[in-house]
Amino acid sequence: MNGTTGHVVIVGSGPTGLLLAGDLAAAGVPVTVLEKRPHKISNLSRAFVLHARTLEQFDARGLADGLEAIGRPLDHLLAFGRLDLDLGVLPSRFRHLLVLPQYEIEKVLAERAVEAGAEFRYDTEVTGLAQDADGVTVAVRGPDGRTETLRAAYVVGADGMRSAVRQAVGLPFPGKSVLRSVVLADVRLAEEPPTLLTVHAVGDAFAFLAPFGDGYYRVIGWHRGRDLPDHEPVDLAEVKEITRLALGRDFGMHDARWMSRFHSDERQAPAYRVSRVFLAGDAAHVHTPAGGQGMNTGLQDAANLSWKLAAVVAGHADPALLDTYQAERHPVGRAVLRSSGGIIRLAMAKRPWTRAARSALTLFLNTVGPARRALAAQVTGIGYRYPAPRGAHRLTGTRVPDVALAGGGRLYEALRGGRFVLITPEPGAADPDRTGRLTVAHWASDRRTTVLVRPDGYAAWAADGADPERTRAAVAAYLGGQPAGGPRQPFSSAEKNGRKVSMDLTGRSLRR
Repeated sequence: MNGTTGHVVIVGSGPTGLLLAGDLAAAGVPVTVLEKRPHKISNLSRAFVLHARTLEQFDARGLADGLEAIGRPLDHLLAFGRLDLDLGVLPSRFRHLLVLPQYEIEKVLAERAVEAGAEFRYDTEVTGLAQDADGVTVAVRGPDGRTETLRAAYVVGADGMRSAVRQAVGLPFPGKSVLRSVVLADVRLAEEPPTLLTVHAVGDAFAFLAPFGDGYYRVIGWHRGRDLPDHEPVDLAEVKEITRLALGRDFGMHDARWMSRFHSDERQAPAYRVSRVFLAGDAAHVHTPAGGQGMNTGLQDAANLSWKLAAVVAGHADPALLDTYQAERHPVGRAVLRSSGGIIRLAMAKRPWTRAARSALTLFLNTVGPARRALAAQVTGIGYRYPAPRGAHRLTGTRVPDVALAGGGRLYEALRGGRFVLITPEPGAADPDRTGRLTVAHWASDRRTTVLVRPDGYAAWAADGADPERTRAAVAAYLGGQPAGGPRQPFSSAEKNGRKVSMDLTGRSLRR
């Protein structure tokens, strides 16, 4: 890799890095993925859940149906023994979460990235990097111990909590350990649990069970009284005891194939971008496992960043577009940090007043529909909206549901290929696209709103009515070919408004 033109280096081949690599390669961007592990997808992953918003992103890439075929859907999420979170009310095609081990997701994403032309270099460790006005020089050590440098236009660190990329650019990772001495084990069970996902906390113990689908179950357990360092060995007796304390029985655990101990942190980098270097996934933020939001948040980071990088590298967009990654995703990471932390603290409530508060909150959420829907929208990711410029249409920055289009199609099929989609009330609202970057579609209903949907499924621009000239100007502003006198940079105000993240809880405004 001698030149910088167009090249992107991604460090880390977990789900976040793989989705990003596949998107960039599919868009024609030369991309190299560096991974310090050997070329082997581990079955020791901690993540087991795909939420609705992530499934929508996979749908926009033609991957959702295949994942649905090998995963197991769950339309109710039970917590604290009483809270019943009904996912069937979600305004989404995916009114459930999908139980599927992370390694299965990585297989699908890796195959897509390879087929699209991404280059993978395993057993390759990043030892440093340096930036200048034209690109980034990455120092690496290969499998034979030899060192070399690679040159890229941009680098994305998707290399986890101990990110070498984050350390190389000097970013801190403030936060703290929330749970210490969490035990992990992969075991067989003599008794099948009554629910697909089993999670509960009693007194000083917490336990979670999830199936791999091959006869083994992942157990995650924690006991307040055991504060042991991560290197201390775990035996099956300890796992059984914690499970019995939290769940009432151990389901006849046996034949453990793997056991370990770890600690769970809450941390977030203050910036997701330093000039030409970006952070995504666990390199940017780590959360407690509560709600299964960690991997999903990282995948959403990748979906947000990939189309922007592709547009800038290809010369279709001003580099200022890349500033909106921080403005849009950092507040979401902060919100997930707070929500997952709140869930785990309620689950592990010890004092009588905190347990009473948990009971009251559970009762409130079970009986107040809007509050329950708001919680479901946040946990599943469909409720977040991005900041919009002052004076923008109310739909700008919102997630657009999978609306029906004229001719029998639907939005997330039209988004495939990394395209923008312009949904108009009638033909003639936009010039024919000659770049392959825009699909023009029409509502299947009599709706009069015109909406330009970004490749990640959020509304870039919207207007009531169908003024052809105004629509053409908006399309040109977002896709290039700026008309004289039009708005020069429609993305620039997002950074100014990026201090808060809001929630769009219904999705009903576009479901007609």
